[in-house]
Amino acid sequence: MSNNVLDGKRILAVDDEPDILETLEDLLPMCELVKAVSFEQAKRLLETRDFDVAILDIMGVGGYGLLEIAKKRGIPAVMLTAHALTPGSIVKSIKEGAASYVPKEELHNIDSFLTDVLEARKEGVNPWKSWEERLPASYFERRFGAAWKDKDRDFWQTFKAGIRARKSKESSEK
Repeated sequence: MSNNVLDGKRILAVDDEPDILETLEDLLPMCELVKAVSFEQAKRLLETRDFDVAILDIMGVGGYGLLEIAKKRGIPAVMLTAHALTPGSIVKSIKEGAASYVPKEELHNIDSFLTDVLEARKEGVNPWKSWEERLPASYFERRFGAAWKDKDRDFWQTFKAGIRARKSKESSEK
């Protein structure tokens, strides 16, 4: 995939694991990557600097608190997680306004997820459509079992209907 959408983008990466931040730096050489290892450091950066997107670890750095700050500043946020990889955290990320949700085992594809978020923002479309295509239900079924959406069935039905409606609208506009 071409990284031209990411060229020169200012990205805040927040994680309490230095190796994850180093990996992000290696994977995103085309970006201006600003790293933070704590909630306090990331909060200061979010409140004083402009970013095109933020990558927020959920555990260890208060990712959902940072998500709230990013939303107020109009910065799309990608939630990154290993330990909080649960159906409930996916739902919470969507409901609280994250632009995407990336399991750390998919970190090698972070450029694709970020490109999807930035393109969706530019086009004014829902970024979760691309997310659902990158991480289909079968990905989560392997991790959580076939009934992984059952607890939040109504939410997922509404989510799917919203994605289908957007796809239909986008198709008719072309």
